[in-house]
Amino acid sequence: MHTIDQPPRGFEEQLLTDLTAHVSERAAKVEAARSTECRRRLLSGWRLAGAFGLAVALTAGGLVVQTTRVGDRTPPTASASEIFRLAADAARQQPELTARPDQYVFTESVTTFREEPDSGPYTNARVQRWESAGGVAHTQGRHRLESEPNGWSDLKVLRLDDPDDPTKELDVFPPPAYHGDLPADPDELFRYLRDHPVDLHLSEGADEEAVYGDENMVYTTARSMLDGYVPPRALAALYELLAREPGAVVLSGGVVDAAGRPAVAIRVPGSIGGHTDILFDRDTHVYVGRRLSVVRNGKESLYGGAAVIRLAIVDRPGQQP
Repeated sequence: MHTIDQPPRGFEEQLLTDLTAHVSERAAKVEAARSTECRRRLLSGWRLAGAFGLAVALTAGGLVVQTTRVGDRTPPTASASEIFRLAADAARQQPELTARPDQYVFTESVTTFREEPDSGPYTNARVQRWESAGGVAHTQGRHRLESEPNGWSDLKVLRLDDPDDPTKELDVFPPPAYHGDLPADPDELFRYLRDHPVDLHLSEGADEEAVYGDENMVYTTARSMLDGYVPPRALAALYELLAREPGAVVLSGGVVDAAGRPAVAIRVPGSIGGHTDILFDRDTHVYVGRRLSVVRNGKESLYGGAAVIRLAIVDRPGQQP
């Protein structure tokens, strides 16, 4: 008769302790990576302006006063899921744009940002970007200060940042900016995005299995699609999917986007040390942009925001719609 060696006393307790520590470490890596991606995607709308070292002090009555109102904490009149579904209804009414892989998605945005997250003056600029529809070329862009209508910078190639070295750029093409292959059914879209997560370009040594395997990665990928162009029926499905995300809330109070337009702000989960808000037009519920706030010593302040003004399909960088 065979005998089975008994584990040493306290084995179960130590195993439970080790497993708990392992799970906590993996969860922390997921949250850190998600926070990094939220900041990376949010900053993409105005990183061109920041890269050129713009610095302009805004007057007390300017954009800072308008955009630093990040909402009060009174109960909202509509839930986040209701706003997302209204956005889905609005998406179904939009005309559909088509693009070849060799064309570009053109966007023009009004941006405001600080060089430091919670101090210093805000820079108010306008940014134009030409992103490859098929992901076969680098993004190009230019900017100007809002106070200088004729002060456009030269067109510049913009490469993805290297997460391991902020002074370097990755020599890889960005993902396609035209998302014409997305399913138009929310359940099918969920499965598609789960199998095709956005590339976060994680730092070396990051726990990719934990990050990409996290159940909330689908929502991170879905939100990343808003930075490009999604056809109407698929966009409606994307909003229906985002309506399911747990933890998203609507901010009440006076909210405006970086262009000063009245907006509804949905605060999405996943940010560390601050908050990420998705903005919709208050009347039409069309997506208008994003903003990022930081919390320091219990006080919340605007870090930066981008408001989409124009979006079109064009043939080459520098071409205007």
